[in-house]
Parts: sequence; structure tokens; C-alpha cells
Amino acid sequence: GREASVSGHLSARTPLTAAPGSPLYGSNGRSHMTRKSCFDYDVLLLKRSSTSAFMPNAYVFPGGMVHSSDFSSEWLDIFKSFSNSPNFGLRSVTQPVETRPPLFATDRLKLGSPIPGEVAFRICALRETFEESGVLLCVSKVEEKRLLQSLDGRCTTDGEGPLHYKANDLCSRELNRWRDLVNLNPSNFIKMCRELEVLPNIWALHEWSNWLTPAGRYGVKRFDTAFFICCLQEIPHALQDEKEIVCLEWSTPSDVLQSYRAQELWIAPPQVYELSRMCHVPRLDDLHSFSRQRATEGCEQLLPVVSLKDEHYTALLPGADCPSHLTHIQTEEDSALHRIVTVDPYTITLQITITPKYNHLLPVLAPTSQYDSKSRL
Repeated sequence: GREASVSGHLSARTPLTAAPGSPLYGSNGRSHMTRKSCFDYDVLLLKRSSTSAFMPNAYVFPGGMVHSSDFSSEWLDIFKSFSNSPNFGLRSVTQPVETRPPLFATDRLKLGSPIPGEVAFRICALRETFEESGVLLCVSKVEEKRLLQSLDGRCTTDGEGPLHYKANDLCSRELNRWRDLVNLNPSNFIKMCRELEVLPNIWALHEWSNWLTPAGRYGVKRFDTAFFICCLQEIPHALQDEKEIVCLEWSTPSDVLQSYRAQELWIAPPQVYELSRMCHVPRLDDLHSFSRQRATEGCEQLLPVVSLKDEHYTALLPGADCPSHLTHIQTEEDSALHRIVTVDPYTITLQITITPKYNHLLPVLAPTSQYDSKSRL
């Protein structure tokens, strides 16, 4: 079966200072990993329990499965101030609907929900992040009025949107109580927002990518996952739930990748791919600006088509024109390559020569000397 799920990259500023003159992009969109000291932000990763049915012990971005309450008509009352704004004030995506991933293109009204998918998936991401890490991204009544003014065009000084966003500053005891209730029943997230008089900050989440689990790779269930990104002014207080999540870590994208290759932690190929993309942007201001502007372009569904040869798994991604049975590059330089070669759980090579769609970034490619000679570019 296929399940809809949502994942969110939370990036927060750290005391680190970006190195002067750090390039936003490498030559032709590809370069070696940015030095750790260049990053002025960390990314939140959560370690799944060893008893998890899906990817036990993996480090993942916050997120989880969509619940029916995320599409509940009760959200219309919570967001009533935005009832006259399409998609509750979210900016429109320019990508033609016929090329949108099915997850986003599905008409939710025809399925009986008045809540657009663009909104419901963000609600899900915010709810799951709160459940798993205790981080609540919300908008107060005062901030709601300011946001409405911006959407109505009455406030023109905020053309780039809020520079970054803050997590909740509500009473921790109150939040812990609600967190327990939401974990018991996701529909309590609606009740919490109503009683605390806050809105889930759907406007802080920017569309980043969409991954669909390849058939037969990780069991029977497959997950169609929307990835969103959010930049925070400072690292919020976070605490694992000790159920699904046993550990959490804030680290720079390059540091996570280095720890993965050193076999200190395990992350799945989509996380390797997305963190490698983020290595192009070591400064939080640039990441916020890029992700916010790029989000209106849309994204393509990344469905790896996996084959096995010579003990290597090769996952072809959209845009590749190489035969799937080729696990090493033995083609002309002008071949369109877009694939992930897995030598072992901790050794992955990204082989990419395509131009990314929708104004997105290519992953930064790691130095090939770190890999087995058979998997080198």
C-alpha cells in the first residue's frame, strides 16, 4: 500500500559565523563539501526507535503520516481570517497542474475535504514535528493580524517575507500537556490551536521536494512524502518523545554527511540527497531566501527505480537516460545521469549530470576518494 506522509527540514541559526566570500554555488552547480565552519546553521534530525517498523534506528527529518484530521473541515474555523485568500494565503505555485506530483495535484474537494492539500500537508508536518520533538511552529493573534496585512498588500516592506521564524514561546508545562494529548489523538491538534488561540504556521514551510519509496525496497508499505523546509532564528528547545524517537541532533548538513560516512549514524538515500543539496548554501539567510523564492516553482516526484548488479544497488531518478543495468559510469560525457549507487549501507555515490528542474539545486558531490574505487565517477 501507499501512504501519504510529510517531512520537514528544520534549519536554525547557530553561533557559527559564515566564512567571508563563501560561494553560494560551486562550478556548474557541483563542488566539494563546504567546510563545517562555513555553516551558520544546524539541521534537526531525529533518531527512530529500534522497534520502528519502517527504517529502525535511522536518523530522519521530523515528519510522519498524514491523518484524516489534517484535512478536517474544523480547520476552516481556525483559519477563518484567511477564508478569502486562496490556499489560506499560501503563495501560488507556477508549476502546471499536469506536471505536479500526484500528492499535490489531487483535488481534495472531490475527495470530500475543503482543506487544500497544500495546507493539510503543512498542518501534518507541523503536527508531527510537535509530536516528535516538542517544537511548535505557530502564529499568535498579533502575528496573525500582521500576516493578514502583508497578504492584503497593506504592508509592502516585507517583500521577502519574514526573515526567519520563531518556534513557540508558550508555557512549557502547557505545551507538554498538549503534546501528550496530540500524541494520543492527532485531532487534538485542532483543539489545541483553538484553545491556545494560535494558528499552525503553514506560511513558514516552503515546498522543497517529493520522494516516493521505491517498490519492494523497504517492505510492503511505500510512502509518498512531501518535503518542506523552514528556517528559524534560533535553535528551539526540543525533546524526543522516547517512543517513536529516541534521540535528536542538531548538526550542519556537511557534519551529518561526514558522520554518516564514518558509520556514526545512518540516514536514508533521500536524506543524503537533500542534505547534499543544502551544502550549496552554508548561510541561513541565503537558505531562507533561496528556499522561499524557489518554492513557488514547484517540484518533481523523485521515484527511484532500483536494480541490483554486482552487489551494487543502482537507483535511477527522473531525467536519467542511462540503462539501469549500468552501475558504473561508462558512457559519453554528454549522457544524462541522475542516479544513486549504493555499495553498502554507508557508502552511497550520487552520479549526476542533469540540469535540475524547477530552479532547484543539484546535490554537492562528495570527493570520490571517500568511496570504493568501483563506485567512482
